[in-house]
Amino acid sequence: MLKQRILTASILAPLVLCGVFLLSVKGFAVFFAAVTLIGAWEWALLSGMKKPIYRLIFSSIVFLVIVISGWLFTLGQYYFVLLPAVLIWLMAFVWVVRYPSPGIWAKSAVRSVCGVLILAAAWLSMLELKSLESGNAWLLLILLIVWAADIGAYFSGKRWGKTKLAPHVSPGKTREGMYGGLVAVGITVVVFSWWNELELDATVYLMLLSFLVGLVSVMGDLFESLLKRHAGIKDSGSILPGHGGVLDRIDSILAAAPFYFIGLTFLPIV
Repeated sequence: MLKQRILTASILAPLVLCGVFLLSVKGFAVFFAAVTLIGAWEWALLSGMKKPIYRLIFSSIVFLVIVISGWLFTLGQYYFVLLPAVLIWLMAFVWVVRYPSPGIWAKSAVRSVCGVLILAAAWLSMLELKSLESGNAWLLLILLIVWAADIGAYFSGKRWGKTKLAPHVSPGKTREGMYGGLVAVGITVVVFSWWNELELDATVYLMLLSFLVGLVSVMGDLFESLLKRHAGIKDSGSILPGHGGVLDRIDSILAAAPFYFIGLTFLPIV
């Protein structure tokens, strides 16, 4: 399984990096919209929609909200989409902590609305990042943060993991793994700041923001695990060998992107 995951990742990573560095803002918007819509198709299943027609309708609604988000992007009014998504992620934290206690998330309509807002907000956040001065660098950093948190957690958990992080939601995740992931995030930010010759105050702020983003990315993974457990499925899809569905790969980005972009707006150099 690990060999298959590495092989798939070795193909995906260059494709993602090409999308980040070689595409224009409009091209990237289309590229990430396609990824988001595949995620929408898979999210519909997590919302309880098993018939293809219902999943198609849900994906169409996500597309419509993405179009509206694109219009808000041109007006600079991203907060209409991002702030509701941030609120949902704060509620998701409570839902994960309380699981398996029932909550409003168990209603199909609630999961559907959450999915529409979360997917659209992630798309808009990534587009906003791409449009920043040095946008490619900021996009690269969020990818590195999420990847570092994931890879660091995996290997730290394998080596030192003992205390379960959320046993009812994802028994394989441990606190020790999460700490290892945050250490990897810290190293990533230090290297990024050194390479870009950032001042000390900017580096400290970016470090704190990245720790928050790293934690939120774990939250994204856990919330998807909660939904999959509720739906009785192992993976959101099977399009990526060894990785499951697209949603299984971007769940951390879905959570991290809005917090990351909003946090960057307070960084003086952006």
